[in-house]
Amino acid sequence: MDKFSYVGTSDVNAIEQLFSQFVNDPNSVDKTWQDFFKGFEFARADYEAKPKGSSGSKFQDNSSKEFAVLNLINGYRSRGHLFTKTNPVRTRRKYKPGLGLDVFDLSAADLETVFQAGIEIEIGPAKLKDIVATLEKTYCESIGVEYTFIRNPNMLTWLQERMEISKNIPQFTKEQKRSILKKVTEAVTFENFLATKFVGQKRFSLEGGESFLPAISALMEHGVNLGIEDYVIGMAHRGRLNVLANIMNKPAVDIFTEFEGRPSEDSLFDGDVKYHMGYSNDVTSESGKQVHISLTPNPSHLETVAPVVEGITRAKIDGRHKGNHRKVCPIVIHGDAAIAGQGLVYEVLQMAHLDAYKVGGTVHFVINNQVGFTTNYHDARSSTYCTDVAKITKAPVFHVNGDDVEALTLVAKMAMEYRMNFRKDVFIDILCYRKYGHNEGDEPRFTQPLLYRQIAAHPNPKQIYAKKLMEEGVFTEEEINAIEKEVKDKLEAELAAAKKIEKAKVASFLQGQWKGVQMAKASDFDESPNTAVDKKIFLELAKKSTELPKDKKFFNKIEKVFVDRQNMIKNDVYDWAMGELLAYASLMNEGHNVRFSGQDVERGTFSHRHAVVKVEDSEEEHIPLNHLDTIGKLEIYNSLLSEYAVLGFEYGYAYASPNSLTIWEAQFGDFFNGAQIIIDQYLSSSEYKWRRMNGLIVLLPHGYEGQGPEHSSARIERFLQMCAENNMQIINATTPAQQFHAIRRQLKREFRKPLICFTPKKLLRYPSCVSGVKDFTENKFNEILDDPSTDAKKITRLAFCSGKIYYDLIERREKEGTNDIAFVRMEQLYPFPQKQITAILEKYKNAKEYMFIQEEPENMGPWRFVDSNMRGLNLKYVGRAASASPATGFAKRHAAENEEIMQHVFSKVLVK
Repeated sequence: MDKFSYVGTSDVNAIEQLFSQFVNDPNSVDKTWQDFFKGFEFARADYEAKPKGSSGSKFQDNSSKEFAVLNLINGYRSRGHLFTKTNPVRTRRKYKPGLGLDVFDLSAADLETVFQAGIEIEIGPAKLKDIVATLEKTYCESIGVEYTFIRNPNMLTWLQERMEISKNIPQFTKEQKRSILKKVTEAVTFENFLATKFVGQKRFSLEGGESFLPAISALMEHGVNLGIEDYVIGMAHRGRLNVLANIMNKPAVDIFTEFEGRPSEDSLFDGDVKYHMGYSNDVTSESGKQVHISLTPNPSHLETVAPVVEGITRAKIDGRHKGNHRKVCPIVIHGDAAIAGQGLVYEVLQMAHLDAYKVGGTVHFVINNQVGFTTNYHDARSSTYCTDVAKITKAPVFHVNGDDVEALTLVAKMAMEYRMNFRKDVFIDILCYRKYGHNEGDEPRFTQPLLYRQIAAHPNPKQIYAKKLMEEGVFTEEEINAIEKEVKDKLEAELAAAKKIEKAKVASFLQGQWKGVQMAKASDFDESPNTAVDKKIFLELAKKSTELPKDKKFFNKIEKVFVDRQNMIKNDVYDWAMGELLAYASLMNEGHNVRFSGQDVERGTFSHRHAVVKVEDSEEEHIPLNHLDTIGKLEIYNSLLSEYAVLGFEYGYAYASPNSLTIWEAQFGDFFNGAQIIIDQYLSSSEYKWRRMNGLIVLLPHGYEGQGPEHSSARIERFLQMCAENNMQIINATTPAQQFHAIRRQLKREFRKPLICFTPKKLLRYPSCVSGVKDFTENKFNEILDDPSTDAKKITRLAFCSGKIYYDLIERREKEGTNDIAFVRMEQLYPFPQKQITAILEKYKNAKEYMFIQEEPENMGPWRFVDSNMRGLNLKYVGRAASASPATGFAKRHAAENEEIMQHVFSKVLVK
């Protein structure tokens, strides 16, 4: 246990009081304090030698100074990071109070005095000058550390001992130094090579921060030796190509081919810029062990990749590694402006210790250029450090001078050990610089003239390290030049090969977990596959799913829910919740795991699901679907109040687990817009940018029931606007069986596509929104649902609609006694079911008028998308007028608008 941080060590009086307790009764204080105070035996003996009533002034003077030195030590531990030599190109800001002797009631006169407090920093009794020198080396040189806020004494002591025993001074062997030199040479040479061979092209170089490369290399190598078999990396543009070439061993010939602008060998691949692309590879470590490394593709939207990386990692932990977090490690690489400015970072960190999302700790690197595009750091944050967000979870932060490659390597290894020992996040803030502007064509002197004057004259990390090694006599200039020549010659050979290649290579991802999955063809969407379940199996699953353990007492209302479900089986009327839950149960029975998270999903926002129930008068949970004796398992979690990070996480989970069902549900459908970037940049486009399929299901409650602007529309129009090239599936199902089959369809096709489900609220308990057992066991998903109660010969008006308005329409038709209009439901909006619509039009040959009816305003909902796909039909619109807001907040106005729609439909006078 740390002797200072847990007993008020900034207060000398508190320590004196502890010592007094120790004097009177050694066992009255913690053992660590006992051990420490034994170092004061001379003082205690002096104290005991005094006659009773003596002032003991000598003891008091000594003890007061001893405690002042303890306070000094604590000052360096807690605030030393503010006074380091960590900035290679700027003068550090000044902070007060400093670490001068006077701050701790000490003076130069005490420098030659021996203090027992030296024991505390592992150097034994020592002169004050030696104690200060040791603290300066440990906490104020190239490494600054923030860690004393950690509340767990084991973690704090672990860090303290490792740093104070080594004094944070690297002690590498010649071979280890050779390895570091080789990596920093590879980093510098690679960037220089690209700059001379591909002049003017954007590459977002690592120049100024090349020491990151040997650091991440050392971290990963050390992790492999500690048991890591899988790394998942997320990073932005800067340095990405260097990581691909020199960490992941992507052939430089492939990178150079991309620079040459060759078209893709896959004509269906739209592609992305080279510094957004992902890659994975099996790499052999220096110790001869195999490790799989994945670099996650990402867009320009900074930090969005972080939750995706966490989701991929969790999927690997749950799947391949059977729950063992020690086999896989996520590494997220941030920029200083992004980590401070993007709120997503906070959301991701809040997930770190939650059962639903924890991954056993993430290693965070910050490539701290001290500028964001053109914005100076003092305009980019209010906090002292860009990494201050790390304190949310009490993660230690190492601030390291990017010019000191050995110090950075030392910290990287320590960080990996910390993560492996404590399953917690750790941050490494690399204080470096950006040699050019935001990209190589940008002029940084417009906005940072003084800084870039300094940078222009500054040697690169390889030059600095090479000079250090030569001064130490470790390597000669010839040996260092030979390493550089070897790297250059290899790059030249790869470039020569690249010039002969006509088409850029696209790495297949249909390996490993994705083996057996196929890319979709247009014909695959003509109709849905068979998703029916054997009747006997269906009924067995239904029966078991409605049983609660008899030896546990549940809340009366919960028991009624399950009795009602049992009656559904008897009466052959299954509501929405039963249809949904049995879809999961049937897939679990077939060996698939189901993962489901979102706000309040265990019970369901509208109290319909009850997938997790609590035992009365306790917090014990019961998950009925996990008591069905199925092969698969349901993992369902209420999420933190986040959309952006959680949807990103679940996208990542689905990315790495194509044979599991992964679901995210919004509390209300319109809440997805808090995660719009994930929808835009990943879900809708990743297959065509990065050749990465994803089978995530997104459930968005949608429907106009008078709940106001924020709880009515899930913005169907936004999703449809993004639809092209069969990139997503968009459905608005109107029966429990339809939802059942749509969910099962996700894993019954040979390909994977995101499924966006606009789910009901009113229909969850609507008496006529039910399905019978035959609908589940003898049917499949129908993209179009025909009107079951019409005579096609009598139909003169054919109305298409989507969603719950169908029920309003058929009830009004019955009330009006009308028999000349048919209501056809578009259950699937995309891929657009043209084949099925053609069949409907053929059936209703006598129709003279065609309309599309929706409850959304004209500028929202499916209308404009449907109209654009049915232009030859002279389709008329019936619905609310165009509106800036999705819905009214006034109940009477809502009812009036609904009535207006009905009157338009049944008056036989259509709006144009």
